[in-house]
Amino acid sequence: MADAVRCAGGWLFDRVAAGWDVTVLTADHADPRPLRILGARPADLQCALSSPVRGPRPRAIAVCGGLYGSDPRVRRMVARALDELVEITLWDGTGPAAGPAGSAGEGAGEGEWLPHRLSVAARAFKAQAMAAASVPADSSGATEFFRRREPVRA
Repeated sequence: MADAVRCAGGWLFDRVAAGWDVTVLTADHADPRPLRILGARPADLQCALSSPVRGPRPRAIAVCGGLYGSDPRVRRMVARALDELVEITLWDGTGPAAGPAGSAGEGAGEGEWLPHRLSVAARAFKAQAMAAASVPADSSGATEFFRRREPVRA
């Protein structure tokens, strides 16, 4: 959860502020307060990976690049999402300094880094969420970086 708040907290807040219904799947069962500060709902990753999707299917999925690279179940979830025309967004916490394009996970995050400039409100709420998660203050503050793969529509 701390990684999601640190690397994508402002983006998550901006999505919620734009009217998105945001759920964050985590495996660490940490205090959900940081995600609630951002307006997101926490849910258990293990339950989500082992249960069929109920209700509306997601239109977008954001995934930690490290988790994508280390967990075959997450890679399968991303592959299914691409088949279902879902937008995939990856982060790894390093931004453009991570290395050559595609390093966030072959098949899911090809392409260049895309910056997301945080709204003033997102910066404020992210700072509060980071404090609640006991995450040290972030010096980059105003921008978060992602790799995005848009669904290919026939």
